[in-house]
Amino acid sequence: MQKIFYNYFKEGFQWINSPKIKLSSNYLIPYYQKHKKKITTEDKLQKKLTKGRVEKFHKLTEEEILFDSATIIRMNNDLVYLVSNSGNYLGAKWLQSILGKKYRIHIATNYRSSHIDSTILPLNTNTVLINSVRVLKNKIPKVFNNWKKIFFSEVTKVPDCELNFQNKVRDKAYNNLKEIGVNSYLNNISSPWAGLNVLSISPDTVLVDDKQTQLIKELERNRFTVIGIRLRHHYTMLGGLHCSTLDTVRN
Repeated sequence: MQKIFYNYFKEGFQWINSPKIKLSSNYLIPYYQKHKKKITTEDKLQKKLTKGRVEKFHKLTEEEILFDSATIIRMNNDLVYLVSNSGNYLGAKWLQSILGKKYRIHIATNYRSSHIDSTILPLNTNTVLINSVRVLKNKIPKVFNNWKKIFFSEVTKVPDCELNFQNKVRDKAYNNLKEIGVNSYLNNISSPWAGLNVLSISPDTVLVDDKQTQLIKELERNRFTVIGIRLRHHYTMLGGLHCSTLDTVRN
């Protein structure tokens, strides 16, 4: 990847590095107070689609700049920044200060976990796919006021083969590592809404996980050409099409 960036840099690419993080031991704080977890509609649906598995949530402190690239979606000079467990308000403030007046940062607070691309995902210059379980209509960032919105949440259940592998192999490995003092993310699996993690390759053509039959029908009703792609392990590998194949240069 660095080789690609160096080639861009020779052609006038602006390369910005965020401040080096301290990652003190107390930068994570629980999303809910102890014994006061709120079970949401999203939680109930997720348990149904994953045979009982639910996500664990936390927040970030505002003591230092914390964010990663998948916290952000860019549309020309507008960037939607999701404040979540992978990006804090301070990160959004720093990013706006670096980008200056040419770009505008729009803060969203719709989703408790991490990345934005299974929650709010532009499909072309005037159509956005929105996770209707996570995003209430009065919480949609105002930058999308004049966009066509496709609300959707009827994703396919996480396949049994992925759940079995997670329960029998990854969870076991996580616990074995934890016993010897090694923390890992092996106990995590993508939420079922990873099915909304699609990739537009032209204004009217979208790549979609071929198991997501209802989403394919919905996009086709909205006059998109849909290409079904096999993603055998994208729940246990924690990444969908937009996560793993987003291009950096387009004509």
